Amino acid sequence: MDLCGHATLAAAHCLKSILGYNKDSIVFETLSGELKVGFDRDYYLMDLPSRMPVVAQLPEIISESLNILPKEVYKSRDYLLVYKNENEINNIKINKEIFDQINLDPGGVIVTSKGDHCDFVSRFFTSQSSILEDPVTGSSHCSLTPFWSKRLKKVSMNSSQLSKRGGSLKCIDKGDRVVICGKAKTYSVGKLRTN
Repeated sequence: MDLCGHATLAAAHCLKSILGYNKDSIVFETLSGELKVGFDRDYYLMDLPSRMPVVAQLPEIISESLNILPKEVYKSRDYLLVYKNENEINNIKINKEIFDQINLDPGGVIVTSKGDHCDFVSRFFTSQSSILEDPVTGSSHCSLTPFWSKRLKKVSMNSSQLSKRGGSLKCIDKGDRVVICGKAKTYSVGKLRTN
């Protein structure tokens, strides 16, 4: 995986909240270059690369796996499918048997529209994966942020990922970078013994 928001956020949260890291930011060396995470009270500010999607053709396998077809199709690392409204995003169903016939590694499929109570909403699906739908996807916002920034003519936006677990993010377009702001919670703490 070239970029994983989950891992970046989890590592920063662990260092800050469990291991007592006390500086203003952390820089991680990754396959996507340096990823900086800053801190603002309870928020983590992930500085990630911008990936503006371009107009594309939707592969037939993806099209056949969707119960609602998009009105526009774009691609960066991921396919970005634009829908009419939030209601359509909520009602999208993926036929996993068909969807898993395509390998999008390392990408996936983002479905998005303007939001009813925020600037934009999305969901994220990965083929040939044990988890079809990701709960909240930092990496997809590397494309969503510049896309919606240009379309809405806004630099700072609020987004909501409409998965079952869901999550809210603040997104800032900084040209060749995006800043994704969100919170994290500790799920469990344990000890690992090695011989």
